[in-house]
Amino acid sequence: MENYLDTRNSYQESKLEEIAMILKKGGIVLFPTETVYGIGTNGLDEKAVEKIYDIKKRNRKNPTNLLVSNMAMVEAITQDISPIEYKLMEAFFPGPFTIILKRKKIVPNIVTANSDLVGVRMPDSSIAKTLVELAGVPLAAPSANISGKLSGTDLTNIIDEFDNHLDFAINGGESKIGMESTVVRVIDNVPHILRPGFITPEQIKKIAGNVVLEEDKTPILPSSCMKHYQLDIASTLVYSENNQKMVDTIIDLSKNYANSVVLCCTENADFYCAEKSIKNVISIASKTNLEEYTKKLFSCLQRVSSLSPDMLFMEGVKKEGLGIAIMNRLLQVCNDNYIEFPNAKKY
Repeated sequence: MENYLDTRNSYQESKLEEIAMILKKGGIVLFPTETVYGIGTNGLDEKAVEKIYDIKKRNRKNPTNLLVSNMAMVEAITQDISPIEYKLMEAFFPGPFTIILKRKKIVPNIVTANSDLVGVRMPDSSIAKTLVELAGVPLAAPSANISGKLSGTDLTNIIDEFDNHLDFAINGGESKIGMESTVVRVIDNVPHILRPGFITPEQIKKIAGNVVLEEDKTPILPSSCMKHYQLDIASTLVYSENNQKMVDTIIDLSKNYANSVVLCCTENADFYCAEKSIKNVISIASKTNLEEYTKKLFSCLQRVSSLSPDMLFMEGVKKEGLGIAIMNRLLQVCNDNYIEFPNAKKY
């Protein structure tokens, strides 16, 4: 496309000023953050935010977060911030951390799905943070994907979906983290994790002294009942703490399909490659390196889509630390078609 900036090598900083003005005026820009790519606009411009919803085919009941560049901007759009909320922002801003705060009236209803709460994040990505600073307004920048599909971690995988709707696109290469932010709301001075992400429950507990994971409780986010990470491919998630049991089960199940794909850790790839019933094997990363696993997960799932299998088998990971966020995404991909063995830890 004509209005395109590649920041993977050298580029003129003045170009970001031009793009920031496009955002401020309500234009639509696709840009990288450290988590995933965002499709953004002026978060205080109701009509501009409506365009984002239309482009993404996003349900109006699904609120969007606002990106900020400093605490002054946080305080300009929110109110009644508690000491524990300040403490969490001090610890995890800038970074892959979104906190739900009470909004001021300056924030349009469409951003919050008519709630009196708004999600706020200060990105650690230099490009994203600079765009917010130069625009001088918070940016509504949900993940760059058609709603319900995989979030974009590489511009080349998503540009075609949005090309005709963009005023500008920035290529920052592969996302550093590759997964959306952790979302937290403080209730009665206790942080509740509404969406697990790269910031783990253990990290939050160290700061706040306590933490609650809301995955298995009544959902607080309006979007919690909506489907995410849909591949339109039949899939099964298998996990056991007994690695051989997990591998053997996937191999046995694969014999019922003509064109199955296995998504696995690198340690187990050879087992599946030796099995004739499995047509394609995609190894993500070592099960001992969940940071790399997180970074590669969405891009590997994009590869699965291009293979059009009749069944996707996915290995699970232990649900602790980053494994909580990984399993959260995998369970949504497979629509809870999940096989877990008695010797595995109960979640």
